[in-house]
Amino acid sequence: MHSAVLDFIYYPVSWILWFWHRVFGFAFGADNGFAWALAVVFLVFTLRLVLYKPFVKQVRTTRQMQELQPQIKELQKKYKNDRQKMATEMQKLQKENGFNPVMGCLPILAQVPVFLGLFHVLRSFNRTGHGIGQLGMTSEQNAHTANYIFGVDDVQSFLSARIFGAPISAFITMPVNQLEAFADFGGLPTKLNIALVSIPLMIIAGLATHFNARASVARQTPEAAAAPQAAMMNKLALWVFPLGVMVGGPFLPIAILLYWVSNNFWTYGQQHLVFGRIAKEEEAKKQVKLEQRAQNAPKPGAKPVNTKKKPASSAASDEASDDAEPGSPSTNGTAGGSAKNTNGAAKNTGKNAGQRKSGSQKRQGNRGKANQKRRR
Repeated sequence: MHSAVLDFIYYPVSWILWFWHRVFGFAFGADNGFAWALAVVFLVFTLRLVLYKPFVKQVRTTRQMQELQPQIKELQKKYKNDRQKMATEMQKLQKENGFNPVMGCLPILAQVPVFLGLFHVLRSFNRTGHGIGQLGMTSEQNAHTANYIFGVDDVQSFLSARIFGAPISAFITMPVNQLEAFADFGGLPTKLNIALVSIPLMIIAGLATHFNARASVARQTPEAAAAPQAAMMNKLALWVFPLGVMVGGPFLPIAILLYWVSNNFWTYGQQHLVFGRIAKEEEAKKQVKLEQRAQNAPKPGAKPVNTKKKPASSAASDEASDDAEPGSPSTNGTAGGSAKNTNGAAKNTGKNAGQRKSGSQKRQGNRGKANQKRRR
């Protein structure tokens, strides 16, 4: 009846949707449209709760990426003519800083199969169409065929559920022959009823997508926002994606629009919570650093202590100067003796110099007399 390739996605999605429908069906009634709508909403919340820790890592990875932007730009400038070397240096930088780019994409990638799984499970409640993935059943066959873990009674309960007169699996552009599958369970819905529910959800989904993107862009650093790739992605997130939701809304079931709205509301609240906690952590770290600096700083009026080691020569000279301080008798005696020795040495040097001078004068006189005798 269906392809088993993606059953590992379809069955978990069916189980979660079935569980929440049992919970809200007990409160509102199994055939109540709000019981099925809340089951879809809490399917989203369950998924996002499971992905909370990866989302926190994604936020930290994004902030770390922004902090590394100056170094990344330097590498791009330095190795602009050598892409292989640039890629190697980028990987080295990421490894040194514990940066994992995959963590930045994991929460988004994990939501894609859930979105596709929910879309398929919701379509499988009405298999009267003849398009891709449809079985072309009659209304009678469809109403008596189970849908994954949902039994026949659950299928008929889903077909009977209405939100302001519109089935939650219906969409504005749904063909009339597929709308007839709902006729025996609550009457044939009109396009007007479907549009009156779908269009407000489309507008809310588009606005929620825009404001989520706006809040995310506002938290980017100027350097990160100025990067060409980031600037392009920001424009897509701010304008193209919200517009895409509203343009594609007529082709999406009401339940998928509910999924989109509730997912955006969760994202908006979770962003404020996570970013607020990270900001408090960073502020606490800054406060600890300031306290450490204050403890290490000298007290008012006290001289700063030089913690650097002095060279051995300067240390020896300091010790010698300490030993030569006045007031110590042994020091005075030593100083006096050394002074006397110095004066005595100076006197002896002077006497020797005088004797040499007189000797040289006598020799000069004798030489003159000898010369005079020779002349005679």
